[in-house]
Amino acid sequence: MNKKKLTLNKVEEKIIILRNQQIILDVHVASLYGVETKRINEAVKKNPDKFPKGYVFELTTKEWREIKRNGNLIIDSNSSNYKELVENIDRLKHSSSLPKAFTEKGLYMLATILKSEKATQTTISIIETFTQLRELSRTLHAIPETNDTGCQKILIQKGNELLSELFDDNMHISGTETTVELNFAVMKLKHTIKRQKD
Repeated sequence: MNKKKLTLNKVEEKIIILRNQQIILDVHVASLYGVETKRINEAVKKNPDKFPKGYVFELTTKEWREIKRNGNLIIDSNSSNYKELVENIDRLKHSSSLPKAFTEKGLYMLATILKSEKATQTTISIIETFTQLRELSRTLHAIPETNDTGCQKILIQKGNELLSELFDDNMHISGTETTVELNFAVMKLKHTIKRQKD
């Protein structure tokens, strides 16, 4: 299985939408970089000039409660620091301190501080994942905005390819189905991708 794709999947499953932006919690950043969560937070504390507003923020109590309720605390059991991360999450669930959320910009800046081969590879995967998600979003928004059927087919195919890159290699597309509904000047587009394990 392609190592790059595995990493992309690990990154993608840790992204949460919070305050209308994509973020990754500090505990998940630590998991991706293979370090303790406190090391990530120390890097932020020691370099406040590198993390201006919009790069990293502390969750509110309400946001943290919602994340815990929705189960957005995924940890890869193959992670080199799995035990430490599970302990961190258990502590976080009962801690009075709130976790930090890194935006895409904050993750890029963190990469300039954490110097290691793993940090470099992880940063590349994070950048690629955020880029693919943005491209997928643009593609999906463009489909209903065009009236050209040929252009729609090209955009749908591009969307399929982007989705395939974000999923495991051991899943292949077994079929697709596109439905277009026109209802008094309102167009609805539904595109289904059927996947199955090899």
